[in-house]
Amino acid sequence: MVLTEKVKGALRLAAVDPSAARAGLTPGLSLADARARTPDLRVVPHSADVDAAFLEQVLEDFDRFTPMIALDPANGLILDATGCAHLFGDERGLLHAVQARGEHFGLQTRCALAATPQAARALVRFGPGGLFEPGQDRQVVRRLPVVALELPDKDEVALRRLGLKRLGDLDDRARAPLAARFGVGFPTRLARILGEEDIRIVPHRPPAPVVVDRVFFEPITTLEDIDRILSDLLIETMTRLDQISLGGRAFEAGFYRVDGAVRRIVVRTGRPTRDAKAILRLFQERIAALSNPLDPGFGFDQTRMTVLWTQVLTPTQQGLEHDAPGEESLSLLVDQLTARLGPGAVIRFEPFASHIPERASRVSASARSGEGAWPDLDPDDPPLRPLQLFDPPQPVETLAEVPDGHPLKFRWRRVLHQVTRAEGPERIAGEWWRAPGQRTRDYYRVEDTDGRRFWLFRQGEYGVDEQQRWFIHGLFA
Repeated sequence: MVLTEKVKGALRLAAVDPSAARAGLTPGLSLADARARTPDLRVVPHSADVDAAFLEQVLEDFDRFTPMIALDPANGLILDATGCAHLFGDERGLLHAVQARGEHFGLQTRCALAATPQAARALVRFGPGGLFEPGQDRQVVRRLPVVALELPDKDEVALRRLGLKRLGDLDDRARAPLAARFGVGFPTRLARILGEEDIRIVPHRPPAPVVVDRVFFEPITTLEDIDRILSDLLIETMTRLDQISLGGRAFEAGFYRVDGAVRRIVVRTGRPTRDAKAILRLFQERIAALSNPLDPGFGFDQTRMTVLWTQVLTPTQQGLEHDAPGEESLSLLVDQLTARLGPGAVIRFEPFASHIPERASRVSASARSGEGAWPDLDPDDPPLRPLQLFDPPQPVETLAEVPDGHPLKFRWRRVLHQVTRAEGPERIAGEWWRAPGQRTRDYYRVEDTDGRRFWLFRQGEYGVDEQQRWFIHGLFA
């Protein structure tokens, strides 16, 4: 059987099975030549998107071995297993677990465990694969053919004509002449494959600051076991957060099923925390409210707790007798509602870094709120901003004693208001970096003869702008 794809209008072999390979068929050969050599071919069109989707599924499942995992085209995965081998006994146990998981998917796999990603790739694609101790992988890599460098065809042919057939032949030569002949990147490529230079992989998802795993000899299926495992994971997670003086704002529990399905559940908090019991209650609320229930199937054989978002958590002073209800209680209530109803169902006002009044606050989901804080105000001082703002500000007609002073009277909605008291101006310049041409505003807090208070501003700076207009922006209670 062969897989075919169209290349420049002609059908060519994209992949061949072992029996076709023994018959001399290779990828890249035209289908007509392949039929001439082996008439009894079974031809199947190659679906690259289906292969890519399947490899993505395998990638999500192999995330159980390490969160540092990425695609390694073509048809490969590369894992940074630093610090993860102890979960499977040792490096050899990890290698066997990866191979067994590949066979579970019906794959024929070849694995190599080496000191650097490039060395592991060369050993698995052009060498025998296997487990190599530190220093041993370099000796094996030296025996690989120069094709392991994956150079352009013309460079590979040039190396062979020079009698350089193996990587050891290149390693024994000076790097400067090789760079002059094959480019400045050639020595770097060779050094990475030989393990002299290590460059980390780019994982398919950003690495989290704290990750805690549990691998089970027997899969778990009951809700009681899941709660107990979540509790143990959270206790260890909070201990690690305490060691680095951080608190968590978003926690993700990953459940890896025996059949390869992966389920991830995320809970978020309104402030950083290291309270394991509170986070466990949020997970219980979230699991109970899932529209698609958590189905263990034949069981979960691994779970993982990941802290997706951390912030500095400073100690807080508690009351002498009991904690006074306040912002902490409100935050816990918001977290519970968010876990039960979803992150987009609970919203609130939050401050935003802008001097423009209509941009100084916004409505956002509580779980995605930023780190801003409302300014502390003296309760004895009058309010600087009204609670009710008009969007957009409404124009008014004014009469002022001097052009750059506060209005003596103004007409709004056909009603004339006589100003008895006024305070200002408060000048706010336009945010030129957001919208060029914004004009300066001079704000006044005024009170009329009936005791009603208004927030007025003059748009345009006297002596700079030709025309100035007055608007009412809000009402004080």
